[in-house]
Amino acid sequence: MEHKLHIYNTLSRSKEQFIPLHENKVGMYVCGPTVYGDPHLGHARPAITFDILFRYLQNLGYKVRYVRNITDVGHLENDADEGEDKIAKKARLDELEPMEIVQYYTLRYHKAMDALNVLPPSIEPHASGHIMEQIDFVQKILDAGFAYESEGSVYFDVEKYNSSNPIEGGRGAYGKLSGRNIDELLETTRNLDGQSEKRRSVDFALWKKASPEHIMRWSAPWSIGFPGWHLECSAMGTKYLGEEFDIHGGGMDLMFPHHECEIAQNQAGLGKSSVKYWMHNNMITIGGQKMGKSLGNFITLEQFFIGNHPLLSKAFSPMTIRFFILQAHYRSTVDFSSEALEASEKGLERLMEGYARLQKLTASEKSSVEIGNLREKCNDAMNDDLNTPIV
Repeated sequence: MEHKLHIYNTLSRSKEQFIPLHENKVGMYVCGPTVYGDPHLGHARPAITFDILFRYLQNLGYKVRYVRNITDVGHLENDADEGEDKIAKKARLDELEPMEIVQYYTLRYHKAMDALNVLPPSIEPHASGHIMEQIDFVQKILDAGFAYESEGSVYFDVEKYNSSNPIEGGRGAYGKLSGRNIDELLETTRNLDGQSEKRRSVDFALWKKASPEHIMRWSAPWSIGFPGWHLECSAMGTKYLGEEFDIHGGGMDLMFPHHECEIAQNQAGLGKSSVKYWMHNNMITIGGQKMGKSLGNFITLEQFFIGNHPLLSKAFSPMTIRFFILQAHYRSTVDFSSEALEASEKGLERLMEGYARLQKLTASEKSSVEIGNLREKCNDAMNDDLNTPIV
């Protein structure tokens, strides 16, 4: 299939021509939401970015299998291995079953995605529905010698993995996606640890033994517990897309530790890093700071649609939000303000008016040539790492 699509691969830090592993077929995995609160503008950005990629790949003639997961277990409060499960905590505060929380917010997420005209993925697996696959994956990593059991939990051995998987410059492979030098970190933290059940602070949990009050728990060979957050994406991605697949996407905030851990898990358990192209959308900021649930500075999509937030001058339609996000290149930050949204609203109106006028015109021979050139320019922009602002 002849086309010149180039995408920026975070792994190589360069734009590369997109050549799928299997001719005419594309496998794509994108990290979906952790469903313990209403979807906000930060969730809309990866959903819209990878929706555009999904649509464009299909437009180029590829058959695309798009997997976007729902995280409904194992994502602890501080994104590492400490604290309470985000969903279990919300369930405790609201006096509900964790799966009531999951169901409620998953439906809210889908409703918002429909409003934003984001197509559903081909498969939407839930982490809690793939516990067996995750237990099997942990066992593979243990069997390969890159994990250890400690007091009923299983941790990934970063130092052993690094010494077995060096990359250029002699550094270990853990850190190659995010560019962090973990070897230095290992040197400085080795003597300080000792207090925890992990051998080193950089080691991360593959399976956590559940404390008595932990509600979401499953039986595994090591303990009754729950899987690590990073593990679920490795298990579900490779289950549905194979041990090697084309594209893995997500927000830039997931690059470390989440995606870095996925690469390490895949390499350790399967003997291959699995993903050919890593793609990351940049953040939405608010007053220069990342918008996120953890920082409490987010505006939910519903608040945009009905206009009830102190930072909003009025309600904004879902298509205005979509247009606002696509007016920036997916790898650049977007700073939110009500003024910026009002400007997007006017821009979208002009575009739609122009489109409506075009429908009423009859084409002459000269205009059909010009429209052909316009289409080519749009394709050229999309082939240059999805340059939606130019389109």
